[in-house]
Amino acid sequence: MYDPIMRVLTVLEILQAREHVGGAELAERLEVNLRTVQRYITRLQDLSIPVESVRGTAGFYYLKPGFRLPPLMFTDEEAFAVALGLRALRQLGLSAFAPATEGAVAKLGRVLPPAVRESIEAVEEVVAMEAGPWVISTPAEILVRISMAIRARRRVVFDYESHTGEAMRREIEPYGVLHLDGRWYAVGRCLLRQALRTFRLDRVTRAEMADEPFERPAGFDIREYMLRSMPFVQSRYQVDVWLNLPYPEASKHFAAHRVALAEEDGGTAIRCGRDDLGMFAAMISSFRCRVVVRSPQELRDEFRALAQRALEAAGSG
Repeated sequence: MYDPIMRVLTVLEILQAREHVGGAELAERLEVNLRTVQRYITRLQDLSIPVESVRGTAGFYYLKPGFRLPPLMFTDEEAFAVALGLRALRQLGLSAFAPATEGAVAKLGRVLPPAVRESIEAVEEVVAMEAGPWVISTPAEILVRISMAIRARRRVVFDYESHTGEAMRREIEPYGVLHLDGRWYAVGRCLLRQALRTFRLDRVTRAEMADEPFERPAGFDIREYMLRSMPFVQSRYQVDVWLNLPYPEASKHFAAHRVALAEEDGGTAIRCGRDDLGMFAAMISSFRCRVVVRSPQELRDEFRALAQRALEAAGSG
């Protein structure tokens, strides 16, 4: 828990990072009331830090233009969080940032006080993190370039390899980027299809920002969009099965963004896209209920192969 002095310094950090900030927002972020925020502002002003204010219902605080203090006033917890966050980039499939990570950690180590520097060194010595097998590495420059295009409201053109291996050149109006299930996705309006499409960034190469501007739809929520569309995104097989399992119980076994579930005939219908039907068949078999495979035929073949392997295992020595 921060003591009052650290909360005052936190207010200063927020004011340095923002052009202006309202008292209510400061109170919410610091988990204090408005009167306490006013005391923190007064404390800063007593230290000759030029914090100005605009009164009224839409009032706010701001630092006098031109005033900036040196950054990097970290607590032990903040330094640890920064170092841990830098190391966690591999968990996001961004191992290409490794040189930048090493440089950032080295710079922090040179400028921080010894006690705080020890927090960063603790990450190096005692914390180990390895990316799971489901994490797909993504080129850092692709992520940066598309993110810049979104910010600049410019179209982006890139080469793309579909899930079937087909190579194509695409131009899109990018609306957002999201990391989900170990992969990075970009969502935007495809000029070729004239509709919203989702693209995996690990399949993107030669991304270039175009000159043509566009207007991003107001209120577009990439998380909500992916929640609805993710079950069917860029998969080799479209799966449709029915389980003799009540909907509440079936829903416990699936992430909401991975499948589309619906109550049907006293059981649960499952529709989704999958590249690996073997793993899906094995998971469904573990539910110990009646299964009806509507499509695809390849999933029935996987169940037959799974049954054969089970029989062989049951009869083994």
